[in-house]
Amino acid sequence: MVETKFIHLLYVPTMNCNMACKYCYLEDNTKDEYQKYKAIDTLKYAVDKFHKSNVMPFNISLHGGEVTTLSKNEFYEIVEYIDNYYNQNKDVIKANGFKVGNVHIKTNLYNIEKHLDTIKKFNVSISGSLDLPFSLHNTYRVTKGNQKTLEKILDNIKLLEDIPNKKKVSATIFKEHYDKIDEIIEDIKYLHKNTCLDMNDFNFMIGFDYNSNGILHHMNEEEQVAFYKRMHKEFDGTDLDYGVNGPWFDEFGPTYCSNCDNCGEKFFLLEKNGDIYSCVRGQKNKDYYYGNIYQNTVSEILNTAFQKIFLNHNKEKLNDECIKCGYLYLCKTGCPFVKNNYHSNKSYTCKLQKEMYLDRGYLKDNFNEESVYQYVNKMRLEDVSNYIPNKVNNEYPSLESIIIKDENLKYIYDSNSFILEIDSVKHFLESQILKKTRDIIYIGDKSVVKIYMKKHLINEVCDYPNNNSLYIMILSGDMITYGDEERNKQRHVATHQIYKGVLEKNIDDDYYVVDISNLIKEYKDEYSSLNNIFFTTSSLRDYHYTKQKNNAFYHIQAINLPFQNIEFYYVKEEENG
Repeated sequence: MVETKFIHLLYVPTMNCNMACKYCYLEDNTKDEYQKYKAIDTLKYAVDKFHKSNVMPFNISLHGGEVTTLSKNEFYEIVEYIDNYYNQNKDVIKANGFKVGNVHIKTNLYNIEKHLDTIKKFNVSISGSLDLPFSLHNTYRVTKGNQKTLEKILDNIKLLEDIPNKKKVSATIFKEHYDKIDEIIEDIKYLHKNTCLDMNDFNFMIGFDYNSNGILHHMNEEEQVAFYKRMHKEFDGTDLDYGVNGPWFDEFGPTYCSNCDNCGEKFFLLEKNGDIYSCVRGQKNKDYYYGNIYQNTVSEILNTAFQKIFLNHNKEKLNDECIKCGYLYLCKTGCPFVKNNYHSNKSYTCKLQKEMYLDRGYLKDNFNEESVYQYVNKMRLEDVSNYIPNKVNNEYPSLESIIIKDENLKYIYDSNSFILEIDSVKHFLESQILKKTRDIIYIGDKSVVKIYMKKHLINEVCDYPNNNSLYIMILSGDMITYGDEERNKQRHVATHQIYKGVLEKNIDDDYYVVDISNLIKEYKDEYSSLNNIFFTTSSLRDYHYTKQKNNAFYHIQAINLPFQNIEFYYVKEEENG
């Protein structure tokens, strides 16, 4: 059975916005250029296409542009659709550990009054945006006609008083806001006392000077920590104690997107024209563009997402401080978009995060070396052998030195011997126990999958090449106990051999080429969430096991399959258009 992949889907039904905030990340893109697309149709098409590929959004939130610029009818039908979606899929979503909430919108609150009936009927939860202090709101958050907006937004908040829905606001803090911290404190107290907003459920976001045209400037890390401490000094022990010790700074904790090794595995932003990006930060940025739901297969989109986030994390060298601090398991070095914006290799809120970790009782990782090794293995281009925990390095000769001393082993571990081609994209395969990165791809029902094997391998460590074969092993992500030693390993699905006489029929320069699309598809019902495929020759496989019997140091370090491999998600998409 193919396991369902769950994703967080942010939907942008319109790029249009009625405001022109001075620090808007979308710059001049806040207009609806996609008139030929109907917002509800794109959302339905995308969700249906994802479902047919065994990908399920566990959350669908609405963002913009500005959602409330939609007509009453457009807004109603989208909210109704998402509400029905949750009702139809809530059992599956809950069974897989995700919370099912209500339809949620992110809004500037400026025109929310025209949608109050729909909001009330479907219990839509609302996350609004304000600038704090109020004295700066009308400077930076204005209409496209440069009109002030604060008075109308506060009036609209009053309209929400009789609606029992969850409603909250957030504020982005730049250096200019930080300089008026006393006013911020007073305005928070005002909102909590005089409006229907529960200011315990409030979020601070730390602004970064991207697209602000030099108008606003980011706080440095010392100012961020000073801001954090001042908020605690003012509100700890008050009726806003829960907020300052919880939601206010949750964005910098391990429950948000930055805690993912690779956020491209989980978070997706869909626009009305079908374009898919990473999130609101990466929206309209080519480095965070994953494809188009109308034009690309789901497997192409998922594979592009993983690869682009991986590459963006590797634009800067891994920071030595991140390796040693003990909190890598929580922060994962931060958001790649912001890191690259600052040309930095660590989180732009690093010091603030460390303060919060201490305050909230997050302990440093007792197994930091192992966590660093696993992170580098999956997410970094650095040589993973430099991060092998010391207790492994010091006990016996390295695997690399054993390979150098054995002329035959080099063929088992050669990184140029096998190339896997997925829909015309080539992946050079390496041994899973030597590679510097963890390779993960997406294969769909319609994918064309070819394996290229260097021709000379059929002759290596082999007296009778005509008896030799390309040896393929497919493993499921399901774990199972094998053998007398009771090792917990991936479940073997299939072994497939292709002999020299067949390989000779299709040659491309120095490689034998075999189309294995049908072989992989044949076992699609056996795959789990993350599967594995290995390649070697039958002679090299036999030599590996002989070496294991004769050399204990080799056996210990090559106890797992050492052959060239790649991990893959299998995405069912037979019915996709």
